Order: sequence, then structure tokens, then C-alpha cells
Amino acid sequence: MIEPGSEHLFAIVMAGGTGSALWPVSRRKVPRHFLPLFGRDAMIAATIRRLECLVRKENILVMTSHQGALRMEDVLGNIDIPTVIVEPQGRNTAPCIALATAVIRKRDPDAVSIIVPADHQVLDENAFRACIADAIGLAAEKQQLVAIGVRPRRPETSYGYLQVELPAAEQRASDGSPGHFFRVRTFAEKPDGTTAQKFLESGDFYWNSGIYIWHIDAISREFRRSMPDLYRDMAVMYQAIGTAAEHDMIEDVYSWQHPVSIVCGVMEQSDAVVMIEGRFGWRDLGSWDDLIEAIESEGGTARTADVSSGLLEISSERNTVHKAAEKAVCLVGVNDLMVIDTDDALLVCRKGSSQGVRKAVDIMRREGLEKWL
Repeated sequence: MIEPGSEHLFAIVMAGGTGSALWPVSRRKVPRHFLPLFGRDAMIAATIRRLECLVRKENILVMTSHQGALRMEDVLGNIDIPTVIVEPQGRNTAPCIALATAVIRKRDPDAVSIIVPADHQVLDENAFRACIADAIGLAAEKQQLVAIGVRPRRPETSYGYLQVELPAAEQRASDGSPGHFFRVRTFAEKPDGTTAQKFLESGDFYWNSGIYIWHIDAISREFRRSMPDLYRDMAVMYQAIGTAAEHDMIEDVYSWQHPVSIVCGVMEQSDAVVMIEGRFGWRDLGSWDDLIEAIESEGGTARTADVSSGLLEISSERNTVHKAAEKAVCLVGVNDLMVIDTDDALLVCRKGSSQGVRKAVDIMRREGLEKWL
């Protein structure tokens, strides 16, 4: 049986992307997972520490860009640098997971993989470990893909959702109590506000955390069924790994692969997906609103300035200001704003509207304003 700490257990940390939703602090050269958003470790360092209680250090793989690989040593501090796999270019999560699966299969053909994003927050790490341990036991049977779902707290439009049926099986949790596994009926990408409200009221929709656990045989089978071209490319990369042709072959595969998420490419087509509910204080810090909520929920304050440091507010309330220490900011007659100031860029956004930051970044990219991204 594969358990936490087993030589057959691996973790894939996905650390690609630019984190454009937290612009202008998160940039292409320093995306959000390399930032100490809570004033302590970088998000990726916290993620790796969390996994080290479940997975042997040598079995943790970080999937990142060339730029990300160069930053790993700087942000990890006293954490042992894990195996870093460089993706030649961003192709979303399906090609990323296919490459990681090929690397893991080369090392261990009987492996179970935990897939985690690098930039999520977990408040209750003991509950996280217990949840993952339960999922590992089911995934080791090689039949099902296990997704971690989170009961929605609000009609969120920036998260993906999954809809569940009755419990998939009478699984036993790590403490001997009945497990909370549910068969997944459908996946839904980021909904509009009206649809998100319906999801919340239905009681059978959960936020998709993006955390998955499966045996490499199970995910390979689903790749073969739903994405046969990528499955063939995964086999080609597998043959090249560890040889002189490895670098060029991976470059070639990524040059012709289209960006596809693992949800769209595999999970939506599969009838083998089950969900276990994650009750460990999960947050995807996917917007400034999310980040401010997370900081304040920990008893902190999202205000990083006051009068003594150069912030003056007149007839203004409930504003959040992030600014350089040497810069003065004055707000007059405005409420519920986020003012995020950096050396070369300024974001002013009404609270509750920060999902529009991604759109702003996309427009800047199309207009050729790359130097500010």
C-alpha cells in the first residue's frame, strides 16, 4: 500500500504562469508564487514545506519556466532545492502534467502523484495532510483520478467548479471514519455571477482546488483515451528522458503542442473522477480581493501604510494602499479602493472588481506594453 512517505509517492508542483491577476506586484520575471505575499516565505517555499511532510524530498518535482528555475535558489532559503523540470514554454497544465508523468514513470513505474499549484494558501496543514493521505489510498488502486473540492463560501466567478453525485464508495478515512468521496458528474469553468449563485445554492457544486492525486497508470490511461496526440508525445518524451536527446525532444514536443488545461483535456471527458472534500482552509489567491481577504482572515491588515509612513486619507474609508515607503499617497473623498503602487506601475481598482486586472494585463500585452508586464 502506498502511504505518505512511501518511495512510490511523488509530488508535482506547478510553478508556471505569471500571476497576472496580482499585477503590478506579480510580474513575468517574478510571478506571484515567488513572492512572500504574507510577509514570510515565498508561496512556493510554503508549498514545498507543506509537501515535505507527505513526500520524500527527492520525489518533489517543480515544473517551471527558465526564469523560474533561475529564481528557485533565491526564494527557497534553507529548503533543499527539489528536482526542477524546465518547460520550454507555457502550454497550460495538460502538457505540463504529461511531461512530469513521463519523468516520474522513468523513475518509478508504480508511482502515485500529487499535483499541486505553487501559489495556494492552506490554513490547516494537519487537515491538509489527512485529506491527501485519504486520497492517496484511493488513487493507489489505479482506477480513479481524485480531485480535491472545496465547499464554496460565496458565488465566486474566478474559480472553476465541479459537480458531484452521491458518494462513490464507502472509503475509510485515515481516522477510521467513513470517507467523503463523491463521483464527479461535471466540471464547469469560471461562471458568470448569476451561474455562480446557482452553483452556491445547489449544494452539489464545489470549487475545484486544482489539487489532484492519481496513479500514473490511471492518468496515462486517460491521456490515451482523451488526448491521444499528447499521449504519443508523452511516450516520445519518456523514451528520450535520460538520454542525450532529452532536451531537444522536449523542446520539439512543446513547439507543436497547443495550450490545454488538464480539466478541459482530460477531466471533463473522464468517467473515473472522484472528489474528496478539502476542509483545510484553502484559498487560491487569484485576485487582489482574494489576497486582501486572506490577509485579513489571519488577523492581519492589508493596509501597508499609515499617516506616519506617508498615507493621508481625507473623507475616505475602507481603502487598501500598498506603496513604497518613500512615497506619499493622499486619498480624498474615495471609499473602497485598492491602490497598488510599485516603482514603475500603479493600479487603482474598486474593491470587488479586481478580476478585471487580468483583462487590463491582456490589453497591455496586445498593445505592446511588455516592459510593464
